[in-house]
Amino acid sequence: MNADSRLSSGLADGEFVELAVEVFAMLADATRVRVILALREAEELSVNELADVVEKSPASVSQHLAKLRLARIVSTRQDGTRVFYRLENEHASQLVRDAIFQAEHSLGGVPRHHRGDEAKQESGVTA
Repeated sequence: MNADSRLSSGLADGEFVELAVEVFAMLADATRVRVILALREAEELSVNELADVVEKSPASVSQHLAKLRLARIVSTRQDGTRVFYRLENEHASQLVRDAIFQAEHSLGGVPRHHRGDEAKQESGVTA
């Protein structure tokens, strides 16, 4: 609630709007959205594990992860020679979730997220 009042009082002006646009641009890629959804479900995965989940090559996923890391959307933990990725916070995950919900609305009819728990589980997106 405090965040909402801060936004309406001018916090969203200037640099914050520009940074928000950069976040949206970072999320405007299907592979990155799939990576965020995978990390939301698993909490922490290696590049190879993420590559399997999103069905892309490890090299491609690694490049996307580097961009997400620079944007501070994901962070890493090293265990020996393996690097594990996780979401930095819940906000990117929430943006992706809301974007998917908005996409469901654009299809017409009653969106899956308005139909109940069974439809949410089928879509892979939970409230």
